[in-house]
Amino acid sequence: MTEGVFGRDSGHEQVVFCADARTGLKAIIAVYSTALGPALGGTRFYPYADEAAALTDVLALSKGMAYKNALAGLDLGGGKAVIIGDPRADKSEALLRAYGRFVQSLGGRYITACDVGTYVTDMDVVARETRFVTGRSVDEGGAGDSSTLTAYGVFQGMLASVEHVWGTPQLRGRRIGVAGVGKVGHLLVDHLVRAGAQVVVTDVSQQAIDRVRAAHPGVDVVADTAELLRADLDVFAPCALGGVLDEQAAQLLRARVVCGAANNQLAHAGVEKLLEERGILFAPDYLVNAGGVIQVSDELNGFDFERAKRRAGRLYDTAKAVFELASEEGVPPVTAADRLAQRRMAEVPRLRSILVPSS
Repeated sequence: MTEGVFGRDSGHEQVVFCADARTGLKAIIAVYSTALGPALGGTRFYPYADEAAALTDVLALSKGMAYKNALAGLDLGGGKAVIIGDPRADKSEALLRAYGRFVQSLGGRYITACDVGTYVTDMDVVARETRFVTGRSVDEGGAGDSSTLTAYGVFQGMLASVEHVWGTPQLRGRRIGVAGVGKVGHLLVDHLVRAGAQVVVTDVSQQAIDRVRAAHPGVDVVADTAELLRADLDVFAPCALGGVLDEQAAQLLRARVVCGAANNQLAHAGVEKLLEERGILFAPDYLVNAGGVIQVSDELNGFDFERAKRRAGRLYDTAKAVFELASEEGVPPVTAADRLAQRRMAEVPRLRSILVPSS
């Protein structure tokens, strides 16, 4: 099955399989591109069905990180890592430190951070074995939980999306459905409620729902994402795991805008065209959810929250530029975003061929 994944040209520079039997570590690190700099991307700890499923995920996620970092204006390439297992049962200090050793062995080509199933405290442990890690705790001099600016960036992208569709970036009175109110989703709900939006949420975790309802009693709750897709919404915000938008979901969806924090929201290529045909604006996920990577990348030069927040706020302008290019060229926003990212990944490295005398 693994050979089948590599039967197509993934475009990756490097894929490393990591295993340590004593700790139970089984991980894959994928470096898609280092054209703009070291490949930065988080570590996902997840109970994949098998190694092939993990490989498919890490290849897609690492490519998305390259495009995300390019669009965010960072001098960083794109990579990702996955650890195969249940983080609630399998995570240990020894396993995380073993993983850190593998990250260190890449010599800085890959810089890791948090993702699904990993937290700032985990990155503090990983950092005991490698210096190529970010997203660390405030106590260790890091940026802390990157969910803060991830949610803020999605909010900025949503403002740009709403402005593109309705001519004003106002969310007051708009009905917005949030699928997944975990690390990022519940923070996004905070922004939306403060902006005067009518919010509807769903989540597989009752604890997550209870936390949102405790903070915002006026928020409505529906049973599942399928119900949210059929709901009378202005904006649909997928904020859980990816692949939520397939052909069936795209046909069911009643919202005019899709803008959320989840990675790889489109189940496969072609769904973006179906959304376009139905008059639904899809804000590319790797564009609007870049606030988190902006936050952790700022840590590499000594973290300053206000500076990082200003940079994340520029995602509003980037989203507007993507939507304008899409309209000018008659293509879906995903295609326009891809073109902008590819242009930057091609043009900036070319400048390094200009000889600069050493000091």
